[in-house]
Amino acid sequence: MKIKAKLTFGVGLLFILIVALAVISGWYVNQLKRDTNNILVANYNTLLYARNMLLALEDIDKEPSAMDTFQNNLNLQLRNVTEIGEIETTNLIVKHFATLKNQPANPPLNSLIRKDITELMRLNMDAISRKSDIADETAKKAILIISFTGALCFLIAVILLVNLPSNIANPIKELTESIKEIADQNYSKRVNFVGNSEFGDLARSFNTMAEKLEEYSNSKLEKILKGKKRIETLIDNMHDPVFGIDENKIVLFANDEALNISGLSKEDFIGKAIQDIAVTNDLIRNIIKDIFLPESKINKTEQLKIYADNKESYFEKEVIDINIVPTGETETKFIGQVILLRNITPFKELDLAKTNFIGTVSHEFKTPISSIQMGVQLLENEKVGNLNADQQDLINGIKEDTQRLLKITGELLNMTQVESGTIQINLLPSAIKPIIEYAVKANKSAADSKHVSIEIEMAQNSSTIVADSEKSAWVLTNLISNALRYSYENAVIHIKTEQVNNQVRFSVSDTGQGIQPQYLKKIFERYFRIPGTKKEGTGLGLSISKEFIEAQGGEIWVESEFGVGSTFYFTLNMERKNT
Repeated sequence: MKIKAKLTFGVGLLFILIVALAVISGWYVNQLKRDTNNILVANYNTLLYARNMLLALEDIDKEPSAMDTFQNNLNLQLRNVTEIGEIETTNLIVKHFATLKNQPANPPLNSLIRKDITELMRLNMDAISRKSDIADETAKKAILIISFTGALCFLIAVILLVNLPSNIANPIKELTESIKEIADQNYSKRVNFVGNSEFGDLARSFNTMAEKLEEYSNSKLEKILKGKKRIETLIDNMHDPVFGIDENKIVLFANDEALNISGLSKEDFIGKAIQDIAVTNDLIRNIIKDIFLPESKINKTEQLKIYADNKESYFEKEVIDINIVPTGETETKFIGQVILLRNITPFKELDLAKTNFIGTVSHEFKTPISSIQMGVQLLENEKVGNLNADQQDLINGIKEDTQRLLKITGELLNMTQVESGTIQINLLPSAIKPIIEYAVKANKSAADSKHVSIEIEMAQNSSTIVADSEKSAWVLTNLISNALRYSYENAVIHIKTEQVNNQVRFSVSDTGQGIQPQYLKKIFERYFRIPGTKKEGTGLGLSISKEFIEAQGGEIWVESEFGVGSTFYFTLNMERKNT
């Protein structure tokens, strides 16, 4: 039977029985009401009239109105005759009362009337007893039938309560468990519902689906295994060390390069907790030192120096999180990480060779440039001879070019120091004012040529800073030079220092064209120049400035509004005074 038919039949039958119980109960209650009404309306009223007539009969000799009272109750009794023999008794009372009215002083008539009234009362008392027995029978029968019908309703309700929910819930529960099994890729799971109900149809459809999934899974398993072998072969043949861990930090795979640099075998690596391996292996400990940190503190890329291939090699570590969205879900789920060590040794060697070459060339350039400067100074000496206007213009051009070459070679030499890690920082207590004066003086000629004024605002309590005054002055000189380069004629450049906590903050502000927002984070990168700019420069000055300031424990940054101007800031630590 269909589930819908079962529900309709069970609930409908229960409803019919409840209605039947209500109808039977109502009918018997009405019967009981009718029986009691018969007693009250007919017999009780007759007893009341008989009593009143007896009382009136006692007062006939004393009260003139007693005759009228007796007559009124007798008239009421004539209209209330309901029992067998009651009419005859009532007529006798009428006959004897008529005689009494003619012969009031006849005592035997009073006795006859009393006998008649007593007989009338007996008839009604017998009727009340009989009708009470009838009402009792009706009540017993009503109780029996109502109890039987109520018990039947209760029994059916219990049967429905026990069977109907289980008939619906149990198949749903079994089907749910089967769906979970299918979701866990147990495609051999089947459900068995007997009958032609909706659950039977659902079971057949579900089993058909499971069979098709099992067939599909078996047909695709070989392809999946082949794909897995391809990926494993690809990872094993990579020239860079690679290993993967799951969400519980258990090592899933490691290629030959990873085993080679770590000195471990597959048996010591695969299937083990990475933190347990790190306890006895310094390299693994160094590689995974930050993967247990909170997400915000993990360094996803890092350069490592590892002894491999019988030499010191350089590797760039990259940690790749594997996040997937499970089928049928919307939230991503973390299932592991892949750690890739990219071998950058050849690039490091080339970079070192380039750095050495640039350093050597830059250093060698200084000697001929100095010779050119000396020759220019000799030519400008009036003792050698006077120069005409054209010759003087040529000399000025040569002087500008030599200054530009000296600046470029200086920046290149600074860059080689930065790249080789040989920056020499001499942190000493230094006054702020000489540093600013040196930087302003170095840019005075360029400022005068563009009619740009430089305004200086120093904190009243100018503290002593702990810094390399030479390199700090170089940074400030470079920032002022950049401000001059991008300022319009007759503009003003502001230089300001102020104390912030335990540091002194320097700022150089201009009213030039400013920097577009998308370039603000790139201008401190090496060789970067704002696209479209026609100003001269190597793109090294700000990069070197950043290295110099950070090497002294400070920080450098820029704030700019395109079309309004820019302000470059850097901080240096103050000298701590002993108290």
